[in-house]
Amino acid sequence: QVQLVESGGGLVQAGGSLRLSCAASGRTFSSFAMGWFRQAPGKEREFVAFITRSLGTYYVDSVKGRFIISRDDAKSTVYLQMNSLKPEDTAAYYCAAGSTQYNLIYPRSYDYWGQGTQVTVSS
Repeated sequence: QVQLVESGGGLVQAGGSLRLSCAASGRTFSSFAMGWFRQAPGKEREFVAFITRSLGTYYVDSVKGRFIISRDDAKSTVYLQMNSLKPEDTAAYYCAAGSTQYNLIYPRSYDYWGQGTQVTVSS
C-alpha cells in the first residue's frame, strides 16, 4: 500500500508560480512511475505530467515550457513546479503512483492517488 499526500496549492495571480509536492509513504517509492493530473469542475481528470526512471519526463502540450516535474527518491517526494500560470490552469491537482511503465497519460494506469490540492489562478 502507498499513501500519497499533496501540498502546495493555493491562490495565485496569472503569471505567478507555485510548487506542488507529493509525499509518498509505504512501498519503495523509486520503483513507481509518478504522475500529476488535474480536474476542473465539470470536466474529466486530465493528464499533466509524468516521470519515471526509465522514460524520463513527459508533459501535456498545454503545460510544456511552463511546468517541470521532478522527483527526489531519497525523500519519496515528487514535485510539480508551475510557472507562468494561467487562469485555465485552475483545478484540483492530484498526484498518482503506478507500477506500470505503459500508458502513463491515462488515469487507469495508476494504482494509488492522493487526495488532491486546489490551485486557483486569478486573472
